[in-house]
Amino acid sequence: MTTHRWAEAYPELGTEPIDLSSCVDDDVFQREIDKVFTKTWLMVGREEELPKPGDYKVRRLAFADTSAIMIRGKDDKIRAFHNICSHRGNKIVVERGVETYGGRRSGILSCRFHGWGFDSTGGLVHVPAEKKFYDCFDRTENGLAPIHCDVWAGFVFINLAEKPAETLKEFLAEIGDIFGEFPFNAMPKRFAYSTELNCNWKIAVDAFAEAYHVDTIHGGTFPGAKSSFEDVRLFDKHRIAALCADFTLPPTPAAALSQKFIKASVTDTKKQTGLPKLMNPGRRNNFINELSVIFPSLLMHVTTDIWFTHQFWPVSTDKTRWEGYYYLKEPKTHSEKWAIEHAQILQRNAWLEDTATMEATHQAIRSKAKRQFHLQDEEVLVRHGYTVLEKFLKS
Repeated sequence: MTTHRWAEAYPELGTEPIDLSSCVDDDVFQREIDKVFTKTWLMVGREEELPKPGDYKVRRLAFADTSAIMIRGKDDKIRAFHNICSHRGNKIVVERGVETYGGRRSGILSCRFHGWGFDSTGGLVHVPAEKKFYDCFDRTENGLAPIHCDVWAGFVFINLAEKPAETLKEFLAEIGDIFGEFPFNAMPKRFAYSTELNCNWKIAVDAFAEAYHVDTIHGGTFPGAKSSFEDVRLFDKHRIAALCADFTLPPTPAAALSQKFIKASVTDTKKQTGLPKLMNPGRRNNFINELSVIFPSLLMHVTTDIWFTHQFWPVSTDKTRWEGYYYLKEPKTHSEKWAIEHAQILQRNAWLEDTATMEATHQAIRSKAKRQFHLQDEEVLVRHGYTVLEKFLKS
């Protein structure tokens, strides 16, 4: 293995230091919103969150000053709309936090202000005292404002652009092929975590997109781990690597017992079975998971019987909302339930160790004492992220 294997594999990325100013510059942040987050496909949920016709989910999108309603229609299709009434601009659904869930078996959403009703296709179907409106009023022209929406592998994506530059399938491209055959819905047991971090969204993504830190930051949670990225694959927008690890120390007694019952911890490398052929292409025995970054800010980790995501939503130049979800198979015994609880707490601790670096990084960068940072070869996913982002900002 050469010292600079990824620089040799992807020479177009270069080896120069990265400018730090983009992480604290308000003008850069606004360009990222205008050219990236309001123009690309963003994952906003899972289709099982809307199991029946009439079920809806409202997602607050602070960076775009809007919120989106995702609703399952009677035809079983999920559609998305801006959460604004066509009459006087009131919100159709009153939000309760970042995400709000509900259901209308009739499929009709009514604005509480004046009672205008909209069906699950966005059409305006009820207007109280309609005859008192003037001849210029036309129901068919006053439906909900649509948002482009599509579903891939059970994930619901939206695109806020008036006319997206590409379809969701075109956007995902190779990443869609790699993960498309994975049975995500076979792991419905979910643990959810979220918080607001006082840092730029790129700093948050970068902290999860390399393995260089695992042996230091996670030395207590994963003792003796010697980690690396293998089978790095860089695409037009997205990137993926096989996270691998050799453990020089035996697992703790609790971890060893947990691994006897069910595959619930990513540190259990002994049970790698049933993965789609495009995952772990090197068929490595020390494979932990496929770690991917779906542009701009969704990280997806997938392995046997486990998958989890990190998503970073920009709030301002120096504030980011982090959402993490950990998915596992439903336990069938009390022993499996205990093992799952042990595994998710271990994973939660690792995530807290990761997020603990982000705010300190942002604060230090704001001092401008350092104006660039050097990346080593194993931080190739981080370098690729800045390269892709720069292309979007120059477009």
